Amino acid sequence: MAKAKNRIFINPTKGKISSTKMVEAIADFVEEEPDSLYRLIIGTDSQARRKNGKAEIDYVTAVVAHRIGRGARYYWRKEKKNKIPVLRDKIYTETLMSLDVAQEIVPCLREAISPTKYDFEIHIDVGPLGPTRDMIKEVVGMVNGSGFEAKTKPESWGASSVADKHA
Repeated sequence: MAKAKNRIFINPTKGKISSTKMVEAIADFVEEEPDSLYRLIIGTDSQARRKNGKAEIDYVTAVVAHRIGRGARYYWRKEKKNKIPVLRDKIYTETLMSLDVAQEIVPCLREAISPTKYDFEIHIDVGPLGPTRDMIKEVVGMVNGSGFEAKTKPESWGASSVADKHA
């Protein structure tokens, strides 16, 4: 099996789990209903705040195994940074964090689960209606150039809903 960095993720049911164990759990989830269709999704969102007078930003990356029409399992991890970036840097950081996790776990997932069983997507928290609209082509190009399919708002619920829930 390909070697993951073994970062720690949190699952609402299992608690803290290594990325290697997360891949195994996702494979088990797929094996429970092998005839179902799946989407594997990675998305990152962030939230800036002030704590004790200091600015900090929480970046949350979510990994979602979605059994289409029949539920999902998700895992998330949080990283804190002390520098509050401008919007462009924040979106680039979110996208790069999702790509980093994808590059770590996708080779392991491909060994554990046949790629014909699922679609893989990177969800980016940008959309056509807000201040991020000018960045869509750039970040989608980063994701596509890395060999992954990108989804933006309103289809990027992995970032804008799942990761946002824990940011």
